Amino acid sequence: MPDLTLAVPIVKIGRYEILDEVGQGAMGTVYRARDPLIERTVAIKTVPIAQLRQEGADAESRFLREAQSAGRLSHPNIVTIYDVGETDELAYIAMEYLSGATLRDVMNKGPIPLELALDTATQMAEALAFAHEHGVIHRDIKPANAVITGQHGRVKLTDFGIAHLLNSDHTQTGQMLGSPRYMSPEQAMGREIDGHSDIFSLGAVLYEMLTGQYAFDGDSLPAIVYRVVHETSVPATSLRPELPAALAGLLARMLDKNPQVRPDARDVVNALHTLTLAQAADAPQAPASPPSSRTSRLRPMSVLGVIAVMLLIAGGIIVMDHFIAPSQQPALTPTPPLAPTPPAADASQDAAAQPVEAAGSDGQPSLMPAETDSPAPKPDEYLAGLDKKQVELRIKRTEMLLQYTEQHPDVVQIDRQLEQLRIERRNYLRQKKS
Repeated sequence: MPDLTLAVPIVKIGRYEILDEVGQGAMGTVYRARDPLIERTVAIKTVPIAQLRQEGADAESRFLREAQSAGRLSHPNIVTIYDVGETDELAYIAMEYLSGATLRDVMNKGPIPLELALDTATQMAEALAFAHEHGVIHRDIKPANAVITGQHGRVKLTDFGIAHLLNSDHTQTGQMLGSPRYMSPEQAMGREIDGHSDIFSLGAVLYEMLTGQYAFDGDSLPAIVYRVVHETSVPATSLRPELPAALAGLLARMLDKNPQVRPDARDVVNALHTLTLAQAADAPQAPASPPSSRTSRLRPMSVLGVIAVMLLIAGGIIVMDHFIAPSQQPALTPTPPLAPTPPAADASQDAAAQPVEAAGSDGQPSLMPAETDSPAPKPDEYLAGLDKKQVELRIKRTEMLLQYTEQHPDVVQIDRQLEQLRIERRNYLRQKKS
């Protein structure tokens, strides 16, 4: 393939002012840019039009059409596309600028705790369910196309319906190696695909999160594709025996060679929610307070279950903070490694600034700062108020996740409030100690 890179540094693409280059991906160059109309920072993904035309006579129009289709998706777990256009030499997509780490970066740090893997897969499945219900198939689900944003573990899927356009015979093998490990058998064989293909790919990602190994691997592209099409992956419970049998069964259905045997994305969401609740119910719990009018509305679930899910969510946030804190650079299209990352020991979490449960004088659980070593400190009304608000917001978030089949948009605002409360609590404790 001839060198299609542009020799002259780009200072503007369409109306967007280029700030710097973020990196190179299969599509071309990714830039951080400024939209002068609304003073907003965006990410610009580009591909040379000459390269698109090498992919086929209609590749240019398909690129724009599918990008526009993806741009109609508005969901908390899908990256927002603002604009699609062309210059004389480039086709481009202007989208939401994400700071954080890709799921690939997180997985490279070591095994992922079960509750965090379930939460991540649930968010990805929520995005796929929404997209499939609106007639959009992703076609390239893999860890590099999921970005972990913010401090509360929000997962956003990128490149809906777009990245596969450059995964043809004209694309260099080195650029393709990231996708075949997650490609469905029907996609690998060039057959017509639907949403069940995305489910197979999500199953391969979840398998890797849980076991630290690829579901399908090989030392060459043909070997990987052969195993995807013909071989069954090693049962996840063989590599991680403590995994629930229901989760192993869900994985087996997601990775079935027959697309019709696989569940659809909405069924996957429901199954993962059920598994999360089961994990919460199995976890040791402190005595729960009498049900209030708020929690009494959760008919399928006891107050104890609500608190358990709430603690799992909080634990996932703490673990995710550990994984993504060292890397806050935007990571939009990194290339996955060619070999599985060897398992590493689970990283211990520093809970110094997090509330921990302790028995109060009335025998009920109360929230006390973990860093308090002196016996029986005098109750602090302001600190207790912050802790109470945190509990109320987490219960409210759990109610939304349980009551709605689609993720409630208010969850985003509640997560932001939770993060602000956490920061306020940490700052208050810091000032109090000084």
